[in-house]
Amino acid sequence: MTTMNASLVPNPADPSGIPPDVVVIIPFYNGADFIERSVRSVFEQSMPASEVIVVNDGSRPEERAALDALALRYPFRILDKENGGQGSARNAGVAASSAPFICFLDQDDFYLPNHIETLVTSIPADDRLFGYIYADLYEADGDGNVIRTGVIKEHSTHPKRSIFDLLRNDMFVLPSAALVSRKAFDAVGGFDPQFMGYEDDDLFLRIFRKGYSNHFVDKAVTVWCIHTASTSFSIRMLRSRFKYFKKLLQMFPDEHQRGRYYLREYLMPRFQVFFVNEVIEAIKKDDQYRDEMSAVLDEYAAVVFANPYVGRKKKLRLWITVFLLRHSTPGIIRFIGALTRLPIIRNLRKVYKS
Repeated sequence: MTTMNASLVPNPADPSGIPPDVVVIIPFYNGADFIERSVRSVFEQSMPASEVIVVNDGSRPEERAALDALALRYPFRILDKENGGQGSARNAGVAASSAPFICFLDQDDFYLPNHIETLVTSIPADDRLFGYIYADLYEADGDGNVIRTGVIKEHSTHPKRSIFDLLRNDMFVLPSAALVSRKAFDAVGGFDPQFMGYEDDDLFLRIFRKGYSNHFVDKAVTVWCIHTASTSFSIRMLRSRFKYFKKLLQMFPDEHQRGRYYLREYLMPRFQVFFVNEVIEAIKKDDQYRDEMSAVLDEYAAVVFANPYVGRKKKLRLWITVFLLRHSTPGIIRFIGALTRLPIIRNLRKVYKS
């Protein structure tokens, strides 16, 4: 289901070779500094989109006005809605369109010139359960200066074959480098709007569970611009991560009879380090989210302590960690951090881990 098929045609739905209709949807939220670069990349495609929709997700009036000025030069449609996050904005764009294939683009990213063509022409012709196809990206800074020309293969396996891998690791399927079947998108109800971070993993995981295929193209099609204003650096991402953990916990209860311990084997190794490190960083900076991050760690720890399949050693280590963090000051955290950077301490940690 997830392997590339050697038989490829320009249009899997039309043997005449006429390119299929593809809609490009760009969520926009106070992104006037980046949006022209994104929009221009869409209209410079070797295979044009049939429709381009920019979804204004409750931006400030002056930011919204920038879209009107840009629309005088590029024929895209503007859709206005109240602020609800990227997932909500993408859902609105999909609902307002009709093309059978959907491409997304974040406002601060931009397509390489062959983005649509590469993805469309790589859809296997005989795939009747086509879900999505995705490719690699360039990583760049906020100004679009390229840092590296391959990203996702370093962090995950592709294409996706096992639900256990999707639970244990971040998926690294980015909407800005993917093309999604409307049929599959509608079958799972689109993005879950409760998330403002991890909505991508959640969508593609649910499409996988519905039995739709996924395919990977080992070629970059998008420039992924990472900077401190990105969603991945925000408090909303930290909150969303915990929401996603709780959703996965409900979706995948332990199955003792089948020997599948989802919390212990997949969710703890993936998420615990984040929940602990977020508290450490909040204490170190003594910032306004310290109590909130500590409460998240407490709630996470309560889940672990209540699980009968998590070993006592793991529970004890987590209990000690939570206890120490509750009684730590910014100075203590910074002092410990400085100690752990000493060569002798690093060597002791290696011995401990071995």
